[in-house]
Amino acid sequence: MAISFRSSTVKRYAIILVAACVVSVLAACSSGTKLSDVPVEDRSGSVIKPPVAAASSPTTATSTAGTAEGTGASLASRNIEPVTIDPALAGAAGPSGAAKIIYFDYDSYSIKPEFQAAIDAHAKYLAANKGRKMAIEGHTDERGGREYNLALGQKRSEAVRRALALLGVVDAQIEAVSFGKEKPAKQGSDEGSFALNRRAEINYR
Repeated sequence: MAISFRSSTVKRYAIILVAACVVSVLAACSSGTKLSDVPVEDRSGSVIKPPVAAASSPTTATSTAGTAEGTGASLASRNIEPVTIDPALAGAAGPSGAAKIIYFDYDSYSIKPEFQAAIDAHAKYLAANKGRKMAIEGHTDERGGREYNLALGQKRSEAVRRALALLGVVDAQIEAVSFGKEKPAKQGSDEGSFALNRRAEINYR
């Protein structure tokens, strides 16, 4: 009888010991994530972020410096220099001093000799800058039908494209399009307005 009592006591203590070990292991492996830290998705599909604590640690303050309001000393302390853009270079594209508008005679798509120097300058620029691309927009004056002017504008832009291609510019760098008479440079029905509207515009991308 004594032997049976000792055996059952040992078994009971063993069970208690195992249970205690299991509890301690589960406590050690429990997640440290708080439910309030988990984003909640509402029924509209937007994500509601948990509220941020009012007091942030020094580490958090350092990591947020240099985003929306972090400038000056905060950037200097992290060896980051702010990017500055020279206003003189803002929007500059293509060879300096070269005309970006080629004007045409009435009902013509032949490039006039006075614009050959501009064509040469753009060709040299594109050849030296393979990553740059240009769009050539063909335009006409208001006389004539819409379809005819779209075709004429396309011929003007294609004429500039072919002239550049003959000087070594690859086709992948050039796109030729036509707006016909839809985008006049100057409103008016006089010869001066017509002359300004018969054109091909060069725009770099």
